[in-house]
Amino acid sequence: MTTNLFTPLQIGPITVPNRIAAAPMCQYSANDGAASDWHIQHLMQLALSRVGLVVLEASAVERIGRITHQCLGLYSDANEAALARVLDAARRVATPDTRWGIQLAHAGRKASTQVPWDGGGPLRNHEDPWTTAAPSAIPFADGYSTPLALDAAGLDRIKTAFCESAVRASRLGFDVIELHAAHGYLLHEFLSPISNTRTDTYGGSLENRMRFPLEIARAVRAVIPARMALGARITGYEWVEGGIDPTEATALANALYAEGVSYACVTSGGNVSHARIAVGPDYQVPFAAAVKAGSKIVTRAVGMIAEPHQAEAIIASGKADQVALARALLDNPRWVWHAAEKLGAKISYPPQYERASAKLWPGSKIARTA
Repeated sequence: MTTNLFTPLQIGPITVPNRIAAAPMCQYSANDGAASDWHIQHLMQLALSRVGLVVLEASAVERIGRITHQCLGLYSDANEAALARVLDAARRVATPDTRWGIQLAHAGRKASTQVPWDGGGPLRNHEDPWTTAAPSAIPFADGYSTPLALDAAGLDRIKTAFCESAVRASRLGFDVIELHAAHGYLLHEFLSPISNTRTDTYGGSLENRMRFPLEIARAVRAVIPARMALGARITGYEWVEGGIDPTEATALANALYAEGVSYACVTSGGNVSHARIAVGPDYQVPFAAAVKAGSKIVTRAVGMIAEPHQAEAIIASGKADQVALARALLDNPRWVWHAAEKLGAKISYPPQYERASAKLWPGSKIARTA
């Protein structure tokens, strides 16, 4: 039986074997940006999951672009070497057609914070905080420090950092680079009139607010080989009056597409601490559907996609070309295997684990009734 969820998808120069991606998931387990043993087990789990595309967590392009002291980075030789070690292990257990991506990011005014299990707030004086950067000198929320508004030199520095990290990603053999322009981080901050009150060519109109993210996309596309796909995670809605809406998100997607960006992962929120987000199954899918309807870009839906028939319906209805799972894969690393069973699709199990497949293990009928 053929299902929409388990059909291949062309994303620019690459083909992914199915429509399921592992969304970037911060692990807060790095040492000065360098991946650790935790990342080995995490990525090996994702490598076994049979998702078509694994996108590594937000990886900072410079030290002050990290969200926390423990965030992954790709700004140094040590970062690159540590990630090479992790990727080598993960690739050895993945199927040959698994595609690998990395999300390059700069946290902007939301940098210099605690890891979530320590509270997640801004770093206190004894926790080695640093000065953050943003389009405008507007703190993210009460208690956060005022960021430094970027000048021309700062913009050039960050653009160069994105390019240098992209070159490192190319050397590591990634198939995809995803630019993080959502969740209130730096590129999103430029796009939003809430966080960007500049009066120069980078602020004001939508055209101006898009300028810096588009410059980043153009510069990165120019330094990576044609074999690599370039994507972006963008905001479909900010959940507050006067913020980014699906119309602006669609305009951004079209502008990114013109710069050689092959896909947009459409999410929402994160740039305003007081936003009231109506979280529930498929709550962000309408934003992805709007972008897909109004552009030629490959569109990915994400957010509270937890059940195989739900994911299948999103693809079958044409609301998105691909779905991304995050917490669903943390909860159940075998989600894709079980989805294939439920939808009647054929996928390969690792031979070491095939004895637990539904066709061989009667207990599966008990274990997978939910």
